[in-house]
Amino acid sequence: MTNISAESSPSAFDRWRIVVLLMGYTALAHFNREGLAVAGGEVFIKKLGLSEVQMGWVYTSFGIVYTTGMLPGGWLVDRFGSARVLTWLGLTMGTVVALTGSLAWISGTPATLWIGLLLLRGLTGACSAPLHPGAAHVASDLMPDRHRATANGMRTAGALIGIAFSYPIFGWLMDTFGWPWAFVVSGGTLIAFGVLWKSVASPSLPAPQPSALSATTDTEIRAEWSLLRDSGLWLLALSYAAYSYLQYLFFYWLDYYFKTELKVSDADSRRASFYIFLAMGAGMSIGGLSTGIMSKLFGTNHGRRCIVITGLMLGALFARLGVTMNDYLSVSICLAISMGMLGMCEGVFWTTATDIGGKARGFAGAFLNTIGNIGGFIAPVLTPFLASSMGWPNAITVACVIAGLGGLMWFWIKPPERLSID
Repeated sequence: MTNISAESSPSAFDRWRIVVLLMGYTALAHFNREGLAVAGGEVFIKKLGLSEVQMGWVYTSFGIVYTTGMLPGGWLVDRFGSARVLTWLGLTMGTVVALTGSLAWISGTPATLWIGLLLLRGLTGACSAPLHPGAAHVASDLMPDRHRATANGMRTAGALIGIAFSYPIFGWLMDTFGWPWAFVVSGGTLIAFGVLWKSVASPSLPAPQPSALSATTDTEIRAEWSLLRDSGLWLLALSYAAYSYLQYLFFYWLDYYFKTELKVSDADSRRASFYIFLAMGAGMSIGGLSTGIMSKLFGTNHGRRCIVITGLMLGALFARLGVTMNDYLSVSICLAISMGMLGMCEGVFWTTATDIGGKARGFAGAFLNTIGNIGGFIAPVLTPFLASSMGWPNAITVACVIAGLGGLMWFWIKPPERLSID
């Protein structure tokens, strides 16, 4: 699908510069995704008359379209190249987010506002679907074997940085300019970054060969869909779903747990959430670097397995330990360690998926994220149901056990040797 000649291969400085740009791109995309959640609680529900159920459907519309669009997004990455598809992502997603602000001027009732949010949030999900498959594709194309897990760890860390900063920065934008212009500024910044990506990063990334842009051949179709019969990819994806179950539980319910179970103030809850998500981002970067070191010392198979099993087991252990405590500081520290340990695994999952995918690595990454999102979206629904019957500590314990089982799956997962992608 791609071909990087020795003459056109970017320098080490250019490679890491692109990884940093990719990290910023991921952060901005997730900042724009999370901005609606900030506005949802502070504006749409409290001030504009939408109910919690209506906002829940708005959030769900993103998840449904995002997940169902993941495999087509991976197909686009394999067909047109990660550089081009990521440029499209910035331009289209930024435009849709900016248009969200226009609802203030064209919707006169809560009902029309809700319908507009449903439509635009669904479009946001469709536009952002190629983000992580495309970013993993860049890391696979760009970096030598020993640095790919580090690159994947860094660019996924960008997602957590974007989430962590969305509350203070998007909140400041709303306070300063009003919620409509907050969306316009946020979306406009993503559009500008898409232009920057096109001008700075794209020239250093390989373009797809002309045959890849022509009609899809039967061989290419078989190469992609045969992955669905690969037991290693299924085990990897199921392990990622177990990991995502615990991760998404805290994405959606951490703030609620602090406020309702521990009875802390809004300010303390936001502060704790900020540092906990930053800890996970730091864990992603550290995990990527550690994977390279462990793989060099013990081989790819044992090195990656060690990182994931250790991260998931300790992440589950510290999450369980945290919910046995009652004081705000101890819980925050335990959950920060838990999320940091979980974050160490992220780069390994994506690097292994692109290894398995080979020429269809965009499709393989999309499949991984599709199954992972299914596991992740179950957690926000199932956890409160379990909590109502067995209490929040036991409901979180269930998530910890699921994550631990995901770690044990790695005794049967064997990363393939790096295949040529020329």
